[in-house]
Amino acid sequence: MKLHAEKLSSQLQNNLAPCYLVSGDEHLLVEEALDKIRSAAREQGFETRESFVALPNFNWSQLAAAASNRSLFADKRIIEVRLPTGKPGREGSAALCEFVDNLSPEFLLIVIAPRLNKSNKNSKWVKMLSASGDHLPIWDVDLRELPRWISTRMRDAGLKPDRDAVRMIADRVEGNLLAANQEIEKLRIILGEGAVTGEDVANAVANNSRYDVYKLIDAAVGGDAKRAMKILNGLRGEGVEPVMMTWALTQELRVLALLSDSVRNNVDLGAAMQKQRVWSNRQAMVRVCIGRHQHMELLRLLKAIGRADAAAKGQAAGDPWHLCADIVLGLSLGGRRAA
Repeated sequence: MKLHAEKLSSQLQNNLAPCYLVSGDEHLLVEEALDKIRSAAREQGFETRESFVALPNFNWSQLAAAASNRSLFADKRIIEVRLPTGKPGREGSAALCEFVDNLSPEFLLIVIAPRLNKSNKNSKWVKMLSASGDHLPIWDVDLRELPRWISTRMRDAGLKPDRDAVRMIADRVEGNLLAANQEIEKLRIILGEGAVTGEDVANAVANNSRYDVYKLIDAAVGGDAKRAMKILNGLRGEGVEPVMMTWALTQELRVLALLSDSVRNNVDLGAAMQKQRVWSNRQAMVRVCIGRHQHMELLRLLKAIGRADAAAKGQAAGDPWHLCADIVLGLSLGGRRAA
């Protein structure tokens, strides 16, 4: 069954499921959920843990071997399988289904995957894990929810923050939950439990904004030029290779150009986005972006990113960061730029 993250602790007190699927992209929250499951399992006698990372060339017979390798002392074991791509493939899907189908009480299976798309959710292995145990989807904390998340964390740590303290931490860590958690712990150590003001935070918190290439893409596609340029400057300051920037922008602009061309040919944009595998939580943003740009605009930006990529690789003259800045502004502002 599907289990909400907030209910995990109470569910574990009542019952340990025979298997768990934990999926999500927020590392801190995923690892915290896993720690809770492991802790509950240890209390019920699961003393050893075997971990597998199913990369593309993973030998799935190892999973079957783990199941057949029953201890002489009948100790209970946790079997963890990480799926970095979220796609075990045909062989992996069959191996997971077989393992679940023959799951004995001496094993606890935990499968860890990134956020699942619609196709993955409908796959046989996901349905079988959900039917036999619990599926725990871990959702990202977006920027609008971040202040509430930080406030709750601070109060759980014994801190009593004012509004300025919460806002300042949210502004500085910009979506990086791990950095936010570290700063909360730092405040608890420095200040002890009790009231925390914005001034306290200003004196104690380092600027740990996570300048992420994909957050830059989302800011630009979403039309937030100010935030996009802030992240771009942050990436440059962190020493990120410009070729990483040009690669990510190229991928996004190609998809946008294809979607724009589909609209010009009277293809339903929703269907076109599904075909191009645009995440459902990005579709509204992408739809607005397509409406903001003429098709030729996107083609010009795509051509420009080709020049920036050549500059990043030393194959053409020019500063790739300056070229990327122009492209990011063009993508963010669209037709408004001329105004």
